[in-house]
Amino acid sequence: MTNTVGIGIIGGGLMGREVASALGRWFVLENYPVRAALVAVCDVAEKQRDWFRQVPGVQLVTGDHRVLLESPDVGVVYVAVPHHLHEPIYLDVLRAGKDLLAEKPFGIDLKAARTVSEAARQWGRFVRCSSEFPYFPGAQRAYQLARAGGFGKLLEIRSGFHHSSDLDPTKPANWKRQVPTCGAIGVMGDLGMHAVHIPFRLGWYPRRVYAQLQKIYHERPDGKGGMAPCDTWDNALLHTEVTIDGAEVPMRIELKRLAPGETNSWFLEILGTEGGVKYSTKAPKTLWTFQRGREQSWQRTDLGFQGLFPTITGGIFEPGFPDCVLQMWAAFLAERAGTLGERFGCVTPDEAVRSHELFAAALQSHAEKRAIEVP
Repeated sequence: MTNTVGIGIIGGGLMGREVASALGRWFVLENYPVRAALVAVCDVAEKQRDWFRQVPGVQLVTGDHRVLLESPDVGVVYVAVPHHLHEPIYLDVLRAGKDLLAEKPFGIDLKAARTVSEAARQWGRFVRCSSEFPYFPGAQRAYQLARAGGFGKLLEIRSGFHHSSDLDPTKPANWKRQVPTCGAIGVMGDLGMHAVHIPFRLGWYPRRVYAQLQKIYHERPDGKGGMAPCDTWDNALLHTEVTIDGAEVPMRIELKRLAPGETNSWFLEILGTEGGVKYSTKAPKTLWTFQRGREQSWQRTDLGFQGLFPTITGGIFEPGFPDCVLQMWAAFLAERAGTLGERFGCVTPDEAVRSHELFAAALQSHAEKRAIEVP
């Protein structure tokens, strides 16, 4: 008999609805040993709560997350709230005896991330952090190629995430544009986890960082006829050094809310003396691989639907963001059940803390205009 895990969502905004959609499509996974069912939702806004009342299987809709955590039907909780609420709500989830899939950046700052990580360890809860884009088939192919080696001596690594919607100065301000709710790390907290997930999983941890941070628009419309201050970093270039096979290799991490022409582009490039790989969600079916022979060549491979966990979807079709959300959740619940094996898992608490150590060093680097050692 298939085991059913009851899922609760705290925060019914953009990502909360995406997760509800993914859980509603759980049946597309083939021969998956666990069934995930959304049973409870919490959001402080009535409008958001109303949307979830149409979702089949949802038994509890509330504006108080403590009510959700009291439900015996909830075994796993997904939390998608502003960064300043991460630490208190994550701790409430763990204290209630629930397992947690947390949203990035896993706390508003390094101190919060360390507190949550230690609490998970002390209370013995299974905790992972959200990062969907590495579950694109092309991203996974790039990861596997890097893991296998064969690139020769590595020359450079480039990993990043670019948005462009903030190019519009009339876009209203929200919590991500203000330090008290988003955190001093700004765009690094918003996008950074996606860019470091695969490098960290490969053991590529920056030893030092030189950061270039930009604040482009210092105020935006407040939605009430006035203007609101915007004091978070909009763009970040992190020039880092990692040690791979005893050699120092430059790794550049690019995180941008203002990147002309980019809607939602995650990318990874790894270049070596004998080979390399490039992938971007801007061309989600296309994987580029490099080989050096008598003549140098880049080869284009057209990828199909090849997720880590088999689905009913035909291999000739294209994957999209909802498919990556489903694959990430499948990885989370498989690892929770001890059946992940060698497949790519979600961000661990230790990796989340490492990302905050990097971002904290980046803030210091920009302030002091010098390279900073990363713990």
